[in-house]
Amino acid sequence: MGLNCGIVGLPNVGKSTIFSALTSAPAEAANYPFCTIDPNVGIVNVPDKRLDKIVELVPTKKIVPAIVEFVDIAGLVKGASKGEGLGNKFLANIREVGMIVHVVRCFENDDIIHVNNKIDPAGDIETINIELAFADLATVENRIQKNERFTRSGDKDVRKKALAMAPLLERLKEHLENGESVRSMGLTDDELSLIYDLHLITQKKQIFVCNVDEEGLDGESDYVRAVKEIAEKEQTQAIVLCGRLEADIASLDDDEERAVFLQEAGLEESGLSKLISTAYTELGLRTFFTVGETEDRAWTFHEGFKAPQAAGVIHSDFERGFIKAEVFHCDDLFQEGTEQKIKAAGKLRIEGKEYVVQDGDVMHFKFNV
Repeated sequence: MGLNCGIVGLPNVGKSTIFSALTSAPAEAANYPFCTIDPNVGIVNVPDKRLDKIVELVPTKKIVPAIVEFVDIAGLVKGASKGEGLGNKFLANIREVGMIVHVVRCFENDDIIHVNNKIDPAGDIETINIELAFADLATVENRIQKNERFTRSGDKDVRKKALAMAPLLERLKEHLENGESVRSMGLTDDELSLIYDLHLITQKKQIFVCNVDEEGLDGESDYVRAVKEIAEKEQTQAIVLCGRLEADIASLDDDEERAVFLQEAGLEESGLSKLISTAYTELGLRTFFTVGETEDRAWTFHEGFKAPQAAGVIHSDFERGFIKAEVFHCDDLFQEGTEQKIKAAGKLRIEGKEYVVQDGDVMHFKFNV
């Protein structure tokens, strides 16, 4: 599964505006459906106050933050699962991303056309959810036909796997026919492994973005409440931001100017910063740091990685020849102030191959190739 986020939604909900603000790179945005045909891809720095604080304590020549990829995908319309609009292209693109960022229009503006001619966040979400479910249904129905042949295979192992798959596929079909997502089924790890190669869209994690106008930033409008209620039912998050405001903030070159802009808007944090951090975490990504005079750097790893795997993020030789890792947590650095004081306090640890790396660890690897 990809380690990126696909920004989806109906046409004209603000996807491309938000994408442009995220990446500070212009994506085509216009007042008509399907202005985004080929997906735009942007690499985004992950905001991390811990790295900022590390740099204060360990001055360096180079600072490298963690990154995450966002993909701006063409707007979806009713009937996309049957090829309406850019449906086939949209569905092919969305199958390739690791997580869905579903942008929902939660503002009124007569100058911006709504594809259904009315503002209805719950209805918009239902449209997309049903189309994605129906797209998955077609995939499952095709697999059921193929699996039926495999149950009569002369190969014992193939037949055994097909027989195990059959009841699961029927459950998936029934669920998807009701327009419900695969992720809501609570499948076991064994069941998920059986359907891994189906690459079902509704199995992906999803977060909602309520795109509001500036008056809606308090998150108290009926439109936003409707999205939050759906997010709560789906056990996910709904982030409130104003795409146009975020675009204005992103256009400023100076960090102090951005801070003043946020303050004047009554915001403690950019909505996009919250979106990036949330997406990074929901993808199962975590951060460890390396520090020194040459470079202070945030490295991305999968939650659950052991020390050699984390070393491999830096270079495959580090993993292949892993010996040990010197480890302390960034909180120890914040408390003690220097690595020397961390060592004096007995907080520097030597960890081996079975150590499970924690988010916020500061690591130095020993290896021999």
